[in-house]
Amino acid sequence: MPIELELRRLIPIVALLLLPLAALAESPAVDPSLNNHYRHANPQRWQDIFEREGREVFDRRDEILRALEIRPGMRVADVGAGTGLFTLPFARSVGPTGIVYAVDISESFITSIGRRAAAEGLTQVAPVLNRQKEVALPDSSVDLVFICDTYHHFEYPETILDSIHAALAPGGLLAIIDYRREPGTSSDWILSHVRAGRKTVIAEVERAGFAFIDEPLRLRENYFIRFRKR
Repeated sequence: MPIELELRRLIPIVALLLLPLAALAESPAVDPSLNNHYRHANPQRWQDIFEREGREVFDRRDEILRALEIRPGMRVADVGAGTGLFTLPFARSVGPTGIVYAVDISESFITSIGRRAAAEGLTQVAPVLNRQKEVALPDSSVDLVFICDTYHHFEYPETILDSIHAALAPGGLLAIIDYRREPGTSSDWILSHVRAGRKTVIAEVERAGFAFIDEPLRLRENYFIRFRKR
C-alpha cells in the first residue's frame, strides 16, 4: 500500500487523539452564576433561610432522618451540607465511632459547620471543601451520600456523579432530595431555578452506575429517592 494512502487513513485517527481534552469535557448543565452567592456566603444569613419553619425539609427533618436509617459507626457524606441542617443530626446518629463529611463548595459554610460541631463536641464531623466536579473524598470511603436541595445546583452532574460513585463503598447508598419540577404545578421560581425533574434525575443517576431503590418518604414540595451503587 502506498505510504501516502496509509498516511491519509491515519490522519483522522491522529486528529481525534490530539483533540484538546476540554473539547471532550462535560459542558455545564446550569449557569455557574447560580452558585456564586454561596461561595462567600454569610452562614448566619443562610441559617435563617435554610433552618426555618415553613421549609419542608426543615419541618420534616426528623422523618427524613428516620427514613435514612443511619446507624452508629456509619460513614456518611452530606454533599451540599450548607449550614449543617442535616450534618449535625447525622453526627449524633453515627456516634463517636462513625464519621460525617460535611461537603460543600462554600468555605464559609464548612467553617461554620466545624464550629457548630465543635461546640457540641461532635468530633466525628469532618468539613470538606469540594469543587463542582468532585466531592473530594477517597474511594470507597462512605456508606451513604446524602444530597438535599443541591442536585439542581450541580454544574457538572455527570462528572460529580462519577466522583460520588467512586467515593461510595460497594453497595453503598445515595439519597437525593430535590424540588419537584412539574410544569403546570410547580411555581415559576422552581421552573426557572431547577434544571431537571424527578424522572430526569433518576435517569442521570442510573446512567452513573446506580440502581433505583425506592422513595422512602413522600414529601409535598420535594421528592426523596434512594439508589444503591452497582
